[in-house]
Amino acid sequence: MSAGLAVFDTTVQQSNEWLKLVEARLKPCDRQQAYGALRAVLHVLRDRLPPEAVLGLSAQLPMLLRGLYLEGWRSADGPSDLRSLQDFADAVAERLPPAFPRQPNEAAEAVFAALAARLDPGEVRKIIEHLPTPLRRAWPTEHQVA
Repeated sequence: MSAGLAVFDTTVQQSNEWLKLVEARLKPCDRQQAYGALRAVLHVLRDRLPPEAVLGLSAQLPMLLRGLYLEGWRSADGPSDLRSLQDFADAVAERLPPAFPRQPNEAAEAVFAALAARLDPGEVRKIIEHLPTPLRRAWPTEHQVA
């Protein structure tokens, strides 16, 4: 199905490619559940980052996912104080759809892997550098920063 505008068709196609990456890492999740995981993790990550990092990441996302990522964001709130993987996973769990078939830490790792696969490596490094050490460990090994 075409929207009739190349920019819209492109962002839908790119967003579906991101969802496929998340879905593949979270089997038996379907596309809807992958969307729920992507949305939950992106929002918790966004809320943990300083405003300049939020905007840097948003510029790297397909237009449709950029809107999803920035939905409800208020820069004045500043970064959350989540410091541990468990706290991050708990925050993701609060945003996941009911009866989500995987653990929230698995959702976070799947979304981080999709980000690492699709974003510029320099942007990934910048994001990771803004996170406390325990949260850095949830990213794919080749992107971890000491």
